[in-house]
Amino acid sequence: MNPTPPEYLPWTASDFDFLAPHLPPPPPLSPSTTPTKPHLTLTYATSLDSMLAARPGVRTTLSGPATKTMTHYLRSKHSAILIGAGTALADDPGLNCRLAGAADGDDPLRWQPRPVILDPRGRWDVEGSKVLQLAQEGRARAPWVVTDLAFVDDAKAEALEAVGGAVIALATEEEGGEGGGLRFGWGDLLGVLASRGVGSVMVEGGAGVINGLLEERGEGWVDAVVVTVAPRWLGKGGVAVAPVKDGGEGAAAELRGAKWVQMGEDVVVCGTLA
Repeated sequence: MNPTPPEYLPWTASDFDFLAPHLPPPPPLSPSTTPTKPHLTLTYATSLDSMLAARPGVRTTLSGPATKTMTHYLRSKHSAILIGAGTALADDPGLNCRLAGAADGDDPLRWQPRPVILDPRGRWDVEGSKVLQLAQEGRARAPWVVTDLAFVDDAKAEALEAVGGAVIALATEEEGGEGGGLRFGWGDLLGVLASRGVGSVMVEGGAGVINGLLEERGEGWVDAVVVTVAPRWLGKGGVAVAPVKDGGEGAAAELRGAKWVQMGEDVVVCGTLA
C-alpha cells in the first residue's frame, strides 16, 4: 500500500462526530424545487482577542494541526467554499480539501468544494494563483469569481472558463465589505449560487465577509457557526471580528446551543446564531 502523500492530511471520522448537527443536510435524490438559498456555514479561526490576522493584508496562521484537519473535513462536506478578495490576495489559498483519500476513487473531485471569490472591483488576479493551478492539475474545482458588471475582465473570464470556472456578474451595493466600498447583497448572492446548483456554502473569511454576515444575522443567512479559538493574542492593529450597526455602533451577536470541544491546543465552538 502506498503511503499517504505528504500534502494530504491523515484523519479519523469519529474525531468530528460533534460537528454532525451543524453539517449541511444531504441533497435530495430528486429535487422538485430549487432552494432559495444554500445551507451556509460560517467558520474561521480567531485569536483570544478576536483577531483574524496580525495586520491587514498579512497572512496569519492560527489553527493547530487538529483544527486545520477539521477545516478540510468541513470543506469535504460543502458544495462551495467562499472568501473575499482581500483574503485571496493576502493568503493565496488553495481552497481545496486535502484529507487523505480525497484524490482516490473514480471521481478525484468528489470531496472538493467549488471556490467562490467575492471580488466586486476585480482586484484579484487569477493568473498564477494557487486555486487556478490546482484546478489545472485536476486537484480542485475551478473557481467562480463574483464581480460587479463594471469590473468584468474578459481575459480573466477566459482563463477561468478554460478550466471549468466562471466570472459571475452581480450588482453591488455601496459601502462596507472586503471589496473596498462595494458589497454584494447576501440575498442576491446566495440566490445566484442556489440557481447554479450549490446546496451548501462554507464561508471562511475574511473580516469584511464575516462581519457582514454577523451584522445581518436577523436575515437568517447563517445556518451554522464553527469557530476555532487559538491560544494566542495578536494585539493592537490586528484584523478583528467586530460587527457594527448602520450607525457605527457595535452589534452584539450570540450563539445558541453552543458546544465547546478541545482539539489539540485549540478550542472549537459551534452552534447557531441566536
